[in-house]
Amino acid sequence: MAKYRLVLLRHGEGAWTKENRFCSWVDQKLSSDGIKEAQNCGKHLKALGFEFDLVFTSVLSRSIQTAWLILEEMGQEWVPIQSSWRLNERHYGALIGLNRAEMALNHGEEQVKIWRRSYDVTPPPISESHPYYQEIYNDRRYKCSDVPQENLPKAESLKDVLDRLLPYWNEKIVPELKSGKMILISAHGNSSRALLKHVEGISDEDIINVTLPTGVPILLELDENLHPLGPHQFLGDQEAIQAAIKKVEDQGKVKSAEK
Repeated sequence: MAKYRLVLLRHGEGAWTKENRFCSWVDQKLSSDGIKEAQNCGKHLKALGFEFDLVFTSVLSRSIQTAWLILEEMGQEWVPIQSSWRLNERHYGALIGLNRAEMALNHGEEQVKIWRRSYDVTPPPISESHPYYQEIYNDRRYKCSDVPQENLPKAESLKDVLDRLLPYWNEKIVPELKSGKMILISAHGNSSRALLKHVEGISDEDIINVTLPTGVPILLELDENLHPLGPHQFLGDQEAIQAAIKKVEDQGKVKSAEK
């Protein structure tokens, strides 16, 4: 019997996800499909009888919007939400805004997979001449974060994401979990992968093969020491979920017409 249960998910499809671009810290709202994904996620969680006491999100709109839509569908709009940059998507540095399939054509699919999925490879850092540098670093949401703006990352590996996420997990989320609260974390592909790596003890080598689809809730059942009682469970139609995972994996591949 699980002592603690936690639901984690990658936000619904964002506008740039649809365009197959590295979105990262650029603030994007959900696409029309992403809105439906979040609403369907809420319907499914309601049908399964979940009742949340607290929600954690990043400070990016697509993460917060997903949480709002889920809670609305569940009739739980009153549930408190806490947001932190420490749950943000991985900072993709100079790759932000670039098309993944075009990158695969220019640099090879394996290199793009390493940039997207590996544990400790960091992409080239963002520079002040980057078209989205000012938009990110002049954003007011980062003026009130728990670190000085100049200490915010300019590029991150998945290891870096885990390093900045762990203090928040240990100091903010774990105490709420241990107090008996049912928690929903509406995060991103890489912050969710980093958290799964930590909780489930996934190796540095195996994490490259962990892919999370958008808008699909993941159930973690933990013992009193926060160790998993089994592998994480994708909640929903398993055939549709596998198709969604393949869709995410194919984003980093050269399109057939270009091969």
